[in-house]
Amino acid sequence: MDFSHPVSKVPLKIDAAGVVRVGETRVTLDTVIGAFKNGATSEEIVFQFPVLELSDVYAIIGFYLKNQAGVERYLTQQKAGAESIRQKIEAKFPPAGIRQRLLQRRSAHQSPAS
Repeated sequence: MDFSHPVSKVPLKIDAAGVVRVGETRVTLDTVIGAFKNGATSEEIVFQFPVLELSDVYAIIGFYLKNQAGVERYLTQQKAGAESIRQKIEAKFPPAGIRQRLLQRRSAHQSPAS
């Protein structure tokens, strides 16, 4: 067996927004690692996200296990950023009473039945 070929690289890419994605997919590192931390096997992750390759998921989990501190820092930053965005959205569009507001809007836009 010849092991002289280069070792495969981890299929992670950073998009324009700074989000780490799996290869050319829209699946994020956060998603794969979150599923893994929740007990999903590599096979289950691929079943949930068929666009992923099993070998890529294994490579990403291996990368995570070898670089756990750095990946956890990234995940913490992503979570903080998402929380900040959520707070801004909720400040602009308060979730309290949303069902009632939507029902009122629906009633206002419905035409009378003939």
